Formats: sequence, structure tokens, C-alpha cells
Amino acid sequence: MPAPHDIAAETELWNAYAESAFTEDAEPVFHWTQYAGHGPGPELLGDPASALEIGCGTGRAVAHLALRGVEARGLDLSPVMVKKTSARWADTGARFRQGEVLAHLARHDDTYDAVHSIFGAAWFTFPGRLFPLVRARLNPGGHFVFSQPPAIPGAYGPQGVYKGGFAGPARFTYRYSFRPAVWERLLRGAGFTTASATVLDAPTRGHIGTLLVRARV
Repeated sequence: MPAPHDIAAETELWNAYAESAFTEDAEPVFHWTQYAGHGPGPELLGDPASALEIGCGTGRAVAHLALRGVEARGLDLSPVMVKKTSARWADTGARFRQGEVLAHLARHDDTYDAVHSIFGAAWFTFPGRLFPLVRARLNPGGHFVFSQPPAIPGAYGPQGVYKGGFAGPARFTYRYSFRPAVWERLLRGAGFTTASATVLDAPTRGHIGTLLVRARV
């Protein structure tokens, strides 16, 4: 079952994140893991002519794809972040929209060769609703790839998380965590023909790895 998301409250939360996370001197970069220079890159998307990142955050991955000639689009819930990314990456050809991912994918009929999420909307959105909408927005043969931290053993489903520590305004959201086999089953149930989910080890032994999930239409 989905958690009771309050979109207005979550927009406020991500606006606050945008103020602290975005830096004007950041460079375009694309990597799936939380460790710089570690793991695969955009090759997991195949060779797309068009791509959409859902929950694109600072837009660095979208800008990276745009500079490689991809028609790259980014979607983010925070209007503050979208204003910043639109200005910062305008000269790359990247384009950004503000919106809640489920509403956006249901409302717009644009299609893409790839949809991806790097610690983004695929982590914070109920997969039972998200995956069929992503499937509908992908062109034949299209790729859906996302990454996030792996589930903590024994803690599965929606996970509530406070943002900004445990003092001050009670800003929180929900993230979704499952075992790799469950992610695969959810994707196949949404109509994807192939699905694989693996945990990529961190570069340092004993550190948190990265869940990497890939599916194709």
C-alpha cells in the first residue's frame, strides 16, 4: 500500500533541499552511485535519442546527457530546484519541468527512449503506481533504470524519514525499499519484459552499497 504522501508538504521539503544542495559551480556528471567515480555510467540507458530523469535534483545528469546530444529532460517536484536548473544548464540544451511525477506522467503523452532516476523519484514514489506510468511513457525497446540505497534487512515497504535532522520543523517524506527480487517482480507485473535488480558493492568494504535496477519494454 502507498504511504499517505502530502505533496504540498513534500514540495516545501524539496524546496528547502534545493537551497542547500544546488551549487552554481557544479559540473555536469552522470553516475548511478553515491561514490564519485564508482560504478557504471549512462551506458546503462543504451543509446537513447531522448531521456527523462524523474526527480532530477540538481540536473547534473540531465545536463551531461544533453551535452552528449540526447534530448534530455528533467522533472522535479521543487519549483525552486527547477528554476535553478533551468538557468544553470540552459546552454547545454537540457530542459526542466516542475511537477509531481505520477500526475505528470499521467497527464502528458510524451514518450522517451529512456527514463531514469538517480536517488530520485523512483525512491520516493509508490512503485505500484509509478511503474505502469513509466512503462506507458517508454518507446519500444526503451530502458527504465534507477538507483538508490539497498533496503536495510527486515525493513521493507514505505519508510518514513525526517529531513534536516530530528529537531526543528517536522519535515518528512516516505521512501520505498524492497529486496531485489521484489523490485523485479513489481516491474514485470507492470508490463516490463525484462527486469534485473542487483546491489553494487561500495568501493570500501563494509560501506553502504547501491541498489541498481534495470528494466526494458
